[in-house]
Amino acid sequence: MIAQDQVQQIIGTTAYDSNGEKIGKVGQIYFDDNSGEPEWATVNTGLFGTSESFVPIRDAEFSGDRLTVHHDKDRVKDAPHVGDDGHLSPEEERRLYDHYGVAWDTGTQTSQTTTGTVGHDTSGPTTDQAMTRSEENLQVGTTSQEAGRARLRKYVETEQVTKTVPVSKERAVLETEPITDRNVGDATEGPAISEEEHEVVLHEEKPVVQKTAEPVERVKLGKETVTDEQTVSEDVQKERITTDGDVGTTGTTR
Repeated sequence: MIAQDQVQQIIGTTAYDSNGEKIGKVGQIYFDDNSGEPEWATVNTGLFGTSESFVPIRDAEFSGDRLTVHHDKDRVKDAPHVGDDGHLSPEEERRLYDHYGVAWDTGTQTSQTTTGTVGHDTSGPTTDQAMTRSEENLQVGTTSQEAGRARLRKYVETEQVTKTVPVSKERAVLETEPITDRNVGDATEGPAISEEEHEVVLHEEKPVVQKTAEPVERVKLGKETVTDEQTVSEDVQKERITTDGDVGTTGTTR
Protein backbone atom coordinates (compact mmCIF):
# COMPACT_ATOMS: atom_id res chain seq x y z
CA MET A 1 0.00 0.00 0.00
CA ILE A 2 1.17 3.50 -0.83
CA ALA A 3 1.66 5.75 2.22
CA GLN A 4 0.71 9.43 2.16
CA ASP A 5 4.30 10.49 2.81
CA GLN A 6 5.35 8.73 -0.42
CA VAL A 7 3.01 10.70 -2.66
CA GLN A 8 5.37 13.57 -3.42
CA GLN A 9 8.14 11.08 -4.20
CA ILE A 10 5.92 9.11 -6.58
CA ILE A 11 4.84 12.07 -8.73
CA GLY A 12 7.13 12.30 -11.75
CA THR A 13 8.51 8.78 -11.43
CA THR A 14 7.85 5.94 -13.88
CA ALA A 15 5.02 3.44 -13.59
CA TYR A 16 5.55 -0.23 -14.52
CA ASP A 17 2.99 -2.98 -14.95
CA SER A 18 2.88 -6.34 -13.21
CA ASN A 19 5.14 -7.82 -15.91
CA GLY A 20 7.81 -5.17 -15.42
CA GLU A 21 6.95 -3.36 -18.66
CA LYS A 22 7.20 0.43 -18.62
CA ILE A 23 3.82 2.20 -18.82
CA GLY A 24 4.66 5.91 -18.52
CA LYS A 25 5.32 8.84 -16.23
CA VAL A 26 3.18 9.38 -13.13
CA GLY A 27 1.31 12.68 -13.30
CA GLN A 28 -1.14 13.12 -10.40
CA ILE A 29 -2.27 11.22 -7.30
CA TYR A 30 -5.96 11.08 -6.33
CA PHE A 31 -6.99 10.43 -2.71
CA ASP A 32 -10.05 8.74 -1.28
CA ASP A 33 -12.41 11.39 0.15
CA ASN A 34 -13.37 9.20 3.10
CA SER A 35 -10.15 7.43 4.10
CA GLY A 36 -7.71 10.05 2.80
CA GLU A 37 -5.53 7.28 1.36
CA PRO A 38 -3.98 7.40 -2.15
CA GLU A 39 -6.45 5.66 -4.47
CA TRP A 40 -5.62 6.52 -8.10
CA ALA A 41 -2.66 7.71 -10.15
CA THR A 42 -2.64 9.23 -13.62
CA VAL A 43 0.00 7.88 -16.00
CA ASN A 44 1.11 9.49 -19.26
CA THR A 45 0.47 7.04 -22.10
CA GLY A 46 0.12 7.22 -25.86
CA LEU A 47 2.47 8.75 -28.41
CA PHE A 48 4.89 11.16 -26.69
CA GLY A 49 2.84 10.71 -23.49
CA THR A 50 -0.01 12.83 -24.85
CA SER A 51 -2.74 10.84 -23.05
CA GLU A 52 -3.35 10.25 -19.36
CA SER A 53 -4.83 7.04 -17.99
CA PHE A 54 -6.08 6.39 -14.46
CA VAL A 55 -4.77 3.31 -12.67
CA PRO A 56 -5.65 2.13 -9.13
CA ILE A 57 -2.74 2.18 -6.68
CA ARG A 58 -4.45 0.77 -3.60
CA ASP A 59 -2.24 -2.36 -3.84
CA ALA A 60 0.64 -0.79 -5.82
CA GLU A 61 4.27 -0.91 -4.70
CA PHE A 62 6.78 1.94 -4.74
CA SER A 63 10.53 1.40 -4.61
CA GLY A 64 13.31 3.75 -5.69
CA ASP A 65 11.94 5.54 -8.76
CA ARG A 66 9.49 2.78 -9.78
CA LEU A 67 5.78 2.55 -9.13
CA THR A 68 4.62 -1.01 -9.83
CA VAL A 69 0.88 -1.48 -10.37
CA HIS A 70 -0.90 -4.83 -10.45
CA HIS A 71 -2.37 -4.37 -13.93
CA ASP A 72 -0.79 -4.90 -17.34
CA LYS A 73 0.18 -2.07 -19.66
CA ASP A 74 -2.56 -2.67 -22.25
CA ARG A 75 -5.31 -2.53 -19.62
CA VAL A 76 -3.96 0.77 -18.33
CA LYS A 77 -3.75 2.27 -21.83
CA ASP A 78 -7.33 1.15 -22.57
CA ALA A 79 -8.77 2.62 -19.37
CA PRO A 80 -11.92 4.77 -19.85
CA HIS A 81 -11.12 8.42 -20.48
CA VAL A 82 -12.27 10.63 -17.61
CA GLY A 83 -11.48 14.26 -16.97
CA ASP A 84 -8.41 14.91 -14.82
CA ASP A 85 -10.02 17.98 -13.25
CA GLY A 86 -9.01 17.12 -9.68
CA HIS A 87 -12.05 15.08 -8.68
CA LEU A 88 -13.65 11.86 -9.87
CA SER A 89 -17.43 11.69 -9.91
CA PRO A 90 -19.10 8.47 -8.65
CA GLU A 91 -19.98 7.59 -12.25
CA GLU A 92 -16.39 8.10 -13.46
CA GLU A 93 -15.01 6.06 -10.58
CA ARG A 94 -17.50 3.26 -11.19
CA ARG A 95 -16.44 3.05 -14.84
CA LEU A 96 -12.78 2.82 -13.82
CA TYR A 97 -13.41 0.15 -11.17
CA ASP A 98 -15.44 -1.91 -13.66
CA HIS A 99 -12.63 -1.65 -16.24
CA TYR A 100 -10.02 -2.94 -13.78
CA GLY A 101 -12.34 -5.54 -12.28
CA VAL A 102 -12.03 -4.02 -8.79
CA ALA A 103 -14.91 -4.14 -6.31
CA TRP A 104 -16.45 -0.67 -5.98
CA ASP A 105 -17.75 0.87 -2.77
CA THR A 106 -20.62 3.22 -3.69
CA GLY A 107 -19.80 5.38 -0.69
CA THR A 108 -16.26 6.03 -1.91
CA GLN A 109 -15.27 9.13 -3.87
CA THR A 110 -11.77 10.32 -4.63
CA SER A 111 -10.20 13.68 -5.26
CA GLN A 112 -6.73 15.06 -5.74
CA THR A 113 -5.45 16.66 -2.57
CA THR A 114 -2.27 17.61 -0.73
CA THR A 115 -1.67 17.76 3.01
CA GLY A 116 -1.63 21.24 4.60
CA THR A 117 -3.17 23.16 1.70
CA VAL A 118 -4.59 26.66 1.94
CA GLY A 119 -5.41 27.64 -1.68
CA HIS A 120 -8.15 26.36 -3.98
CA ASP A 121 -7.76 25.90 -7.71
CA THR A 122 -10.96 26.84 -9.53
CA SER A 123 -10.46 23.75 -11.70
CA GLY A 124 -10.86 21.49 -8.67
CA PRO A 125 -7.86 20.57 -6.47
CA THR A 126 -6.65 22.48 -3.46
CA THR A 127 -3.13 23.85 -3.47
CA ASP A 128 -0.56 25.32 -1.11
CA GLN A 129 0.38 28.99 -0.75
CA ALA A 130 2.11 29.13 -4.13
CA MET A 131 0.42 29.06 -7.53
CA THR A 132 1.99 26.92 -10.22
CA ARG A 133 2.09 28.30 -13.75
CA SER A 134 2.27 25.67 -16.49
CA GLU A 135 2.57 25.74 -20.22
CA GLU A 136 2.38 23.20 -23.01
CA ASN A 137 5.49 22.17 -24.89
CA LEU A 138 5.32 21.06 -28.49
CA GLN A 139 6.98 17.69 -29.02
CA VAL A 140 7.48 16.64 -32.62
CA GLY A 141 8.48 13.21 -33.81
CA THR A 142 8.23 11.12 -36.95
CA THR A 143 6.36 7.99 -37.94
CA SER A 144 7.12 5.69 -40.86
CA GLN A 145 4.49 5.00 -43.51
CA GLU A 146 4.49 3.48 -46.98
CA ALA A 147 5.01 6.15 -49.63
CA GLY A 148 5.30 4.05 -52.78
CA ARG A 149 6.80 0.97 -54.36
CA ALA A 150 9.50 0.37 -56.98
CA ARG A 151 9.69 -2.65 -59.26
CA LEU A 152 12.56 -4.07 -61.29
CA ARG A 153 11.27 -5.30 -64.67
CA LYS A 154 13.16 -6.88 -67.58
CA TYR A 155 11.96 -6.70 -71.20
CA VAL A 156 13.44 -7.48 -74.62
CA GLU A 157 14.05 -4.90 -77.33
CA THR A 158 15.55 -5.43 -80.79
CA GLU A 159 18.17 -3.25 -82.39
CA GLN A 160 20.11 -3.60 -85.61
CA VAL A 161 23.84 -4.09 -85.37
CA THR A 162 26.04 -3.57 -88.47
CA LYS A 163 29.51 -5.07 -88.74
CA THR A 164 31.96 -5.31 -91.65
CA VAL A 165 33.65 -8.66 -92.34
CA PRO A 166 36.24 -9.34 -95.13
CA VAL A 167 35.22 -12.05 -97.67
CA SER A 168 37.31 -13.58 -100.44
CA LYS A 169 36.36 -15.23 -103.74
CA GLU A 170 38.17 -16.99 -106.57
CA ARG A 171 38.18 -15.78 -110.19
CA ALA A 172 39.64 -17.28 -113.34
CA VAL A 173 42.92 -15.89 -114.65
CA LEU A 174 44.24 -16.56 -118.13
CA GLU A 175 47.83 -17.75 -118.08
CA THR A 176 50.08 -18.40 -121.12
CA GLU A 177 53.46 -20.02 -121.24
CA PRO A 178 55.89 -20.64 -124.20
CA ILE A 179 56.67 -24.16 -125.52
CA THR A 180 59.90 -25.38 -124.04
CA ASP A 181 61.71 -28.66 -123.84
CA ARG A 182 60.12 -29.18 -120.41
CA ASN A 183 56.51 -28.90 -121.56
CA VAL A 184 56.73 -29.90 -125.22
CA GLY A 185 55.59 -33.42 -124.44
CA ASP A 186 52.40 -32.17 -122.75
CA ALA A 187 51.80 -29.71 -125.59
CA THR A 188 52.03 -32.29 -128.40
CA GLU A 189 50.06 -35.03 -126.61
CA GLY A 190 46.82 -35.69 -128.37
CA PRO A 191 45.63 -34.83 -131.89
CA ALA A 192 47.39 -32.12 -133.78
CA ILE A 193 44.16 -30.26 -134.53
CA SER A 194 40.98 -30.69 -132.40
CA GLU A 195 38.27 -28.91 -130.46
CA GLU A 196 38.61 -28.95 -126.67
CA GLU A 197 37.37 -27.15 -123.53
CA HIS A 198 38.53 -26.98 -119.89
CA GLU A 199 36.85 -25.64 -116.78
CA VAL A 200 37.87 -24.82 -113.21
CA VAL A 201 35.63 -24.53 -110.15
CA LEU A 202 35.61 -21.08 -108.55
CA HIS A 203 34.83 -20.55 -104.81
CA GLU A 204 33.85 -17.51 -102.80
CA GLU A 205 33.19 -16.77 -99.11
CA LYS A 206 29.78 -15.67 -97.83
CA PRO A 207 29.17 -13.95 -94.45
CA VAL A 208 27.69 -16.27 -91.83
CA VAL A 209 25.81 -14.79 -88.82
CA GLN A 210 25.57 -16.62 -85.53
CA LYS A 211 24.14 -15.15 -82.32
CA THR A 212 24.98 -16.19 -78.76
CA ALA A 213 23.56 -14.87 -75.46
CA GLU A 214 25.96 -14.04 -72.68
CA PRO A 215 25.55 -12.17 -69.35
CA VAL A 216 26.86 -8.61 -69.31
CA GLU A 217 25.80 -7.21 -65.89
CA ARG A 218 23.61 -7.72 -62.82
CA VAL A 219 20.98 -5.17 -61.80
CA LYS A 220 19.08 -5.10 -58.49
CA LEU A 221 16.98 -2.67 -56.46
CA GLY A 222 18.40 -1.04 -53.36
CA LYS A 223 17.15 1.62 -50.94
CA GLU A 224 18.70 4.80 -49.63
CA THR A 225 17.39 7.25 -47.05
CA VAL A 226 17.12 10.90 -48.01
CA THR A 227 16.57 13.35 -45.17
CA ASP A 228 14.45 16.42 -45.76
CA GLU A 229 12.98 19.02 -43.43
CA GLN A 230 9.31 19.79 -42.92
CA THR A 231 7.83 22.52 -40.75
CA VAL A 232 4.90 21.71 -38.47
CA SER A 233 2.78 24.21 -36.56
CA GLU A 234 0.49 23.63 -33.59
CA ASP A 235 -1.18 25.82 -30.99
CA VAL A 236 0.18 25.48 -27.44
CA GLN A 237 -1.37 26.88 -24.28
CA LYS A 238 0.48 28.89 -21.63
CA GLU A 239 -0.86 29.94 -18.27
CA ARG A 240 -0.48 33.60 -17.30
CA ILE A 241 -0.75 34.93 -13.75
CA THR A 242 -2.17 38.35 -12.89
CA THR A 243 -2.94 40.03 -9.59
CA ASP A 244 -5.93 41.93 -8.23
CA GLY A 245 -5.81 44.53 -5.47
CA ASP A 246 -2.89 46.19 -3.75
CA VAL A 247 -0.15 43.64 -4.41
CA GLY A 248 3.54 44.40 -4.44
CA THR A 249 5.93 42.54 -6.72
CA THR A 250 8.91 40.69 -5.23
CA GLY A 251 9.69 38.52 -8.23
CA THR A 252 9.09 38.28 -11.95
CA THR A 253 5.64 37.19 -13.10
CA ARG A 254 5.48 35.86 -16.62
